[in-house]
Amino acid sequence: MATETAPAAYDSKIEGNIIFTRLDAAINWMRSNSLWPMPMGLACCAIELMATGASRFDISRFGAEVMRFSPRQSDVMIVAGTVTYKMALAVKRIYDQMPEPKWVIAMGACASSGGMYRSYAVLQGIDHLLPVDVYISGCPPRPEALLEGLMRLQGKIAEENSLIAQKRELLEEIS
Repeated sequence: MATETAPAAYDSKIEGNIIFTRLDAAINWMRSNSLWPMPMGLACCAIELMATGASRFDISRFGAEVMRFSPRQSDVMIVAGTVTYKMALAVKRIYDQMPEPKWVIAMGACASSGGMYRSYAVLQGIDHLLPVDVYISGCPPRPEALLEGLMRLQGKIAEENSLIAQKRELLEEIS
């Protein structure tokens, strides 16, 4: 009884199931399409943030429908509304508890620049406290503006050198 062995050749059954890419591009694609927002709804912009999750605007098209209210499970902080000095330390503490990599979206005029409140009690922009990646203008901004901000953040994440940055951190820990 002779056993037949098939020669190594092209197999048409797996055509289209193989993708060649760079590891950085694959990691960035996964990160940009699975954003888990930490909603920091501090004022009226939070209503528009909530509306973005509704079926009319469908934030899930961008992989960001999993709103996490635990900082240890989120990677995007959406600061929506007026940041007072009383809340600033709480916002900073929550940001510090988020795991790396993490990004920040400043939603609305108040989060971006203090808005119409030129007061001793209002922080004149969350960028004085946190590194902001995307600014969304408006008072309050429409849900479409937040979706555009998410798309801009996805584009920014897609351009990152994630693997090189991780290796650099590992090399610093070793030495």
